[in-house]
Amino acid sequence: MKKTFILAVLLWGFIVANGQNLIRIDGSKISVDSLVAKIDYLMKVANVSGVGVSVFNENKPVFSKTFGLADVQNKTPFTPNTVLYACSLAKNVFAYIVMQLVQENKLDLDKPLVQYINRLLVDIKINGFRRGYQDLKNDKRIEKITARMCLTHSTGFPNWRWFEPDKKLKIKFEPGTRYSYSGEGLFMLQYAIEQITGKGLEQLSRERVFVPFGMTSTSQVWQSEFDAKICYAHNAKGEPYELMKWDEASAGGSMSTTLADFTKFYEAMIQGEGLSKKSFDDMTNPQIRIRSKQQFGPGSWVDSTDNDAINLSYGLGVGVLKTPYGRAFFKEGHDDGMGHYTISFPDQKIAMIILTNNDNGESIFKELLEYAIGDVYTPWRWENYIPYNASASK
Repeated sequence: MKKTFILAVLLWGFIVANGQNLIRIDGSKISVDSLVAKIDYLMKVANVSGVGVSVFNENKPVFSKTFGLADVQNKTPFTPNTVLYACSLAKNVFAYIVMQLVQENKLDLDKPLVQYINRLLVDIKINGFRRGYQDLKNDKRIEKITARMCLTHSTGFPNWRWFEPDKKLKIKFEPGTRYSYSGEGLFMLQYAIEQITGKGLEQLSRERVFVPFGMTSTSQVWQSEFDAKICYAHNAKGEPYELMKWDEASAGGSMSTTLADFTKFYEAMIQGEGLSKKSFDDMTNPQIRIRSKQQFGPGSWVDSTDNDAINLSYGLGVGVLKTPYGRAFFKEGHDDGMGHYTISFPDQKIAMIILTNNDNGESIFKELLEYAIGDVYTPWRWENYIPYNASASK
């Protein structure tokens, strides 16, 4: 009954909290009206095309609303059922599936992935865009890589091989010794899991996530029915980028979803639905410390003490930080014209989803997180979430 009610309200377009108040992590309250006004203001001053926000109290959605436009040129409204590119929020869904396989004893986090593959990995031709491991034929370190290393982004792989000057895959440091964000690592784990289960990622996602949680407008590959409810990515001027319609499933980020659908998944995940307490705790507690000054770019290779106060770390598929209100875990998504962020404070049972479809979107994250849930702990400099009023935030 509860799920049916939430679905009906989401389809209508707006969840509101009982008593019209939202509780923040420090126990203070804000009104729904004031949050709506704040989002409207931030969109206007930062010139953001569209925003979707869900806020959770007691790990249940008490506010879920979309603002602005999904298509600026045609003035199409951004609705809870508009389909947008989820970027790396796909990794959150994948990590959830992986943890289920671990607790079912189908996958050992610390067993080298090559042991799950019947043939020599570097000799296998893998169909898809820049796939396969022939570049590592003479690098035995690939035989050390485990599921834990993939989920903690410590494989040594670059983010994607096509970002490298020579477009080749390489291991840039000893696996397991350092955090360095890598979609390549997630794809290697995806390939191993597909061999273990005999199922592709889309089928696994449908069986374990999309169908159980009623996510009717979410897929790891583009579906033709999405064409009628597209959310475009926009540059800072509101001009659309070319629409990405993925035809191959990638754990690193091929998923399309809606605010309504992703809110259903996130509610289930933060409640630990489908996961044992051990699996949830392992996923959302520190596995490897993050010392880099920034997550990406040259600063990602510079060690720093900037985030020592929050003990910035990575769990199994999510970032983790320490606050006076207990740990928090987060996951971001980014591409040209898309910027998304999720964070949960499990001890407080308070969480938030932000989806945006504009290059300016991430510039409002710092202020919006602080106002909506009292989150002043997200490492916005490390994430490169430079505020629209940056001079006032230094």
